[in-house]
Amino acid sequence: MSALLRSSLSRWRRAATLVLAAGWKHPGLAAQALPPPSVEDFRVLLLQRSEQQRFLPGAYVFPGGALDAADRSADWLRLFAPHHGPPYFNLVTRPRPRTDFPVLPAMETDAADGDDAALPYDVAFRICAIREAFEEAGVLILRPRASLAAAPELGRALPPPPDVTAWRARVRRDSRHFLHLCEHLDCTPDIWALHEWNIWLTPFFRYGSHRFDTTFFLCCVREPPPVEPELAEVVGFQWSSPSEAIKSFMSEEIWLIVPQFYEIRRLENFASLSDLHRFCLDHVLEEVERWMPITLLSADGCRLLLLPGDELYLEDSYFVENVMSTEKSSEELMKEGKKFHRVVIHSRHDYSIHVTVQSKYKHVYPKNCVVNKSHL
Repeated sequence: MSALLRSSLSRWRRAATLVLAAGWKHPGLAAQALPPPSVEDFRVLLLQRSEQQRFLPGAYVFPGGALDAADRSADWLRLFAPHHGPPYFNLVTRPRPRTDFPVLPAMETDAADGDDAALPYDVAFRICAIREAFEEAGVLILRPRASLAAAPELGRALPPPPDVTAWRARVRRDSRHFLHLCEHLDCTPDIWALHEWNIWLTPFFRYGSHRFDTTFFLCCVREPPPVEPELAEVVGFQWSSPSEAIKSFMSEEIWLIVPQFYEIRRLENFASLSDLHRFCLDHVLEEVERWMPITLLSADGCRLLLLPGDELYLEDSYFVENVMSTEKSSEELMKEGKKFHRVVIHSRHDYSIHVTVQSKYKHVYPKNCVVNKSHL
C-alpha cells in the first residue's frame, strides 16, 4: 500500500461511552415523592467539551473515550478474583453484532487478541467507559469487592476519596493507574451495572481523520453522583431529562452531535428510571445493533445521515471512505421515500429524525421528530 493511500484512510480506534441515567427527585415535593407521571423522573449526565478541543469543540456529550491497552490488561484478573473471572465475569452474555459491514482495519488495541490472558472486550469496554467517567467527571462507578452478588439492581456511584484530584491526575497521565486506584479502594469497576445499548461508528467526513467504533453503555443509578469536570477537556456539565436536553439543543443553549441527539430522543420513550432499567434487564440477551451512518449530501445543502434499514442505505465499502450525493433536494427525497431510518441535518441546531422501520433486535427507536424552531 502506498504512503499516499495509507494517509488518506481513516484511522480507527475502539471506544466506549457511558450514558449515565440518575433518579431525580422533583423540587418542592416530599423527600420520598416522585415527579408527576407526565414528568420524566430521571436525568442524563451531559459533559461540555472545551472550545479549545480539536475534536467536537463545545459539544455536550456523554462521558467516554478511546479504549486503552490497560483496559484489557490481564492484571485486572487478580482484582476480580476469586469471585468473578473468565470467561464471562458473571456478566449475562449476549451475541456480538453479526453484521459484516463495515469491515474495519486492525486497530492498535487488537494487538492483545492473541493474548489468552487479556480481558474479553465485553469487560474491557465497560472498564474503559467507567475509567473515562472518572477521568472526565470524577464519577466512580465502582463496587466494593466485599459485595459479591451481581444483583440486577440500580447502581450507585462510590463517594470520591479525599485524594481524588491526585488520583485523577495520575489516571489521566497513565490509564494503568485506574487499576491501582481500584486496588487502593478495594473495589472493582461495576461492570455489571453497565448494559450494552448500541454501537455507533463515526461516519466519514474527512480523509485521514480519526474515527471511532464506539460501544454505548447505559447505567441506571439511584441518584445523581457529584460531578467535578476536569476543566481541560471537559469544562462544564448538566443533568437533563431527555426532553429538557432536546429543548436546550433546539434553542441553541447546547450543541449535540447526532449520536447523542438520537440516543436522547430514544430515551424519551421511557417516563421513569425503573422503566428504563427494566427494559435493559429484559433485553440483556438481545443483540445490539452496530451502525455506521452514511452521509448523503442533498442539492439544497442538507446532510442526511442514513442508518441501516433506510431504503437509500448501501452496504458498500466505497462509502466507508466517501459520501453520497444527489441532485434532489432533501424535501424531494422525503416525499419520494417510504422506508426511512435517517437523521436530516438542516443546520447546526436543527435535526429531524425519520424512522419507519422496526428494530431487528427488539430495541426501541426514536419517534419521528420534525421540529419547527419558530414554535420554541
